[in-house]
Amino acid sequence: MSVTDLLRSHPVVDVGPVEHRTDVDAAHAAGAQSSPILLTRPIPRRRRHISARIPRWAWRVVGPLAVLGLWQLVCSLGVFTEVEVASPVQVFDAARQLWDEGALQSNLLISLQRVAEGLAVGVSVGVVLAVLSGLFRLGEDLLDPVIHMARSVPILGLLPLAIIWFGVGETPKIFLIALGTTFPVYLNTYAGIRGVDVKLVEAGETFGLTRWGLVRRVVLPGALPGFLTGLRFALVGCWLIIIVAEEINAQSGIGYLIMQAQTTDRTDIMFVGLAIYAMLGLLADLVVRLLERRLLSWRRGFTGA
Repeated sequence: MSVTDLLRSHPVVDVGPVEHRTDVDAAHAAGAQSSPILLTRPIPRRRRHISARIPRWAWRVVGPLAVLGLWQLVCSLGVFTEVEVASPVQVFDAARQLWDEGALQSNLLISLQRVAEGLAVGVSVGVVLAVLSGLFRLGEDLLDPVIHMARSVPILGLLPLAIIWFGVGETPKIFLIALGTTFPVYLNTYAGIRGVDVKLVEAGETFGLTRWGLVRRVVLPGALPGFLTGLRFALVGCWLIIIVAEEINAQSGIGYLIMQAQTTDRTDIMFVGLAIYAMLGLLADLVVRLLERRLLSWRRGFTGA
């Protein structure tokens, strides 16, 4: 049978675009003949929005550049004096001067070392406490109330006591950083452990997993998103703590550099230190995002419209 004969015996029904066809339209079209051939008009292509043609990293740069431009404009118009607010050009010149002198590199490395040591201790302690409280009811009854009481105490208010306990060396700074990073890691990891779907645990038991197998294959992977969220908060908190610890009692570090600049009214150097803290915080958040993409590739969530 030719195509012409087929179309004569089976009338063509135009039902419009497929995505707009309703059940009533389909039933009406089907009632026209016993077995009609349904032809659909091609759906017009939607015009791609301009944002779809621009890489996401470019959009993420627009905000900081706009802030820098507004900052420079305000300083150029004389809204603030040079002593009050240094312009981005002055901050860049001060950073280049400190780099040429070698002061920026040495103080930055010391601050990074303090943060790394305190973060390693705090994250380790937070994970261990969260596992003990999350997996065992006895651990929850013994540890959870104490931890919630301790996290209610202002950490920076413990600085005088930390100096009395550990002296004026590096130990009190590392202690405060470790203490400040323990609580967010503990809270989010604990919530992640207790948030694992009980149906997954029951399914694991059905497949014959032992208690340790359930912990290793079900509970801990399910708690990983909570741990990474806690790690992100910990990375931000450690920089907030180190800047105060270094300003009050230190002979080196970025915070010490800011305090020295205050004595000479070098606002540009102060802004250099603050800009370094901001960039380090952004870099730390980027590292956690990369870890999430790598470790949580199995999880698909809403990424925005």
